[in-house]
Amino acid sequence: MKLLEYEAKSLLQSRGIPTPVQGGVVRRPQDLAPALKRVGKGPWVLKAQVLAGGRGKAGGVKIVKTSALAKAALAELLGRKLETHQTAGAALTIREVLIESAAKIERELYFSIVVDRREGLAAVIVSSQGGVEIESTAQERPEAILKLSFDPDSGLPDFKARRLGFFLGLPPERIPAFVSFARSCAKLFCEMDLSLLEVNPLALTPKGLVALDAKVVLDDNALYRHPDFQKKADPEASPAEREAKKAGLSYIGLDGDIGCLVNGAGLAMATMDTIALAGGRPANFLDVGGSADEKRVVEAFRIILRDSKVRGILVNIFGGIVKCDMIASGLLKAMARVKLGVPLVVRLEGTNVEEAKKMLSESELGLVPADGLWDAAQKIVSLSRK
Repeated sequence: MKLLEYEAKSLLQSRGIPTPVQGGVVRRPQDLAPALKRVGKGPWVLKAQVLAGGRGKAGGVKIVKTSALAKAALAELLGRKLETHQTAGAALTIREVLIESAAKIERELYFSIVVDRREGLAAVIVSSQGGVEIESTAQERPEAILKLSFDPDSGLPDFKARRLGFFLGLPPERIPAFVSFARSCAKLFCEMDLSLLEVNPLALTPKGLVALDAKVVLDDNALYRHPDFQKKADPEASPAEREAKKAGLSYIGLDGDIGCLVNGAGLAMATMDTIALAGGRPANFLDVGGSADEKRVVEAFRIILRDSKVRGILVNIFGGIVKCDMIASGLLKAMARVKLGVPLVVRLEGTNVEEAKKMLSESELGLVPADGLWDAAQKIVSLSRK
């Protein structure tokens, strides 16, 4: 689960991590004056609250010196469609604007904590080149980046935090504050089951280190340990994604035209790759889970068909715990309940697959059976183009 900037900063503030003075989030023009009053004397920063990076370059961040300019900036932001390099061609509607004090910046640094899946540890990544995309820094100046892993059970040790601070070129008198900042972030990362904590930029100011921006992603699999966030709705989720979550399905909409209904995340990824290899474009990632019963399949079909771009559907199911003939039975019952209107290719593999194939071949529902994933991908790409 991704958090908006003001939500991420609220978590930082709860651990004593410095952020700019905030006036709160404004959703209506009449809320601006009280927000500016809470911040105090300008200049102020107005920041669009959408789940995407690159807001500054896209015009989603405004620095103003007077209340009149703040009013004009808010009018320009609220309700506007914002498109950045991270929105995949889609535009996000600005419904909330964060009001903050502007900081006197001496230097901009980069700081993040991620999950190092190869090492099975958490890892801190820092760079002296803050305020820009870390991907660009990695390509152009890899020597400006340092990555240090640490054990989540024991936290970030002082000596590693100091090494990070000295790598950033901080003067000795600033090192203790940075160590405190880094260790607090590491503790927050572990205790809140985060998969990403990014502060970019981390600003060096006359008053000390300040997290000017913050990005936080919580691990969905650990949300049951954090009930406050478990109830939170994703503000950028599409209606189909909300419906899928309610039905217990893993769904992500994409920009292709071939719907995918698969059991298992790894198999779903392989299915999408194979469709692309065959010259098609997947319209979604959809994992119905291990059971793939009639109810789940019906909901999956309905969610896929909500996308008007879909011109064909590929069902790729592996029968392991649930046998193929049981899956085929559920699939046929589901198809009888849902009006498809697009070609459907079905590939089944696993226990009792021959019985399942016989059931599908004897049905009169117009589905196209396939032998193997490559055959299935080629068939659905061909049929979706007719």
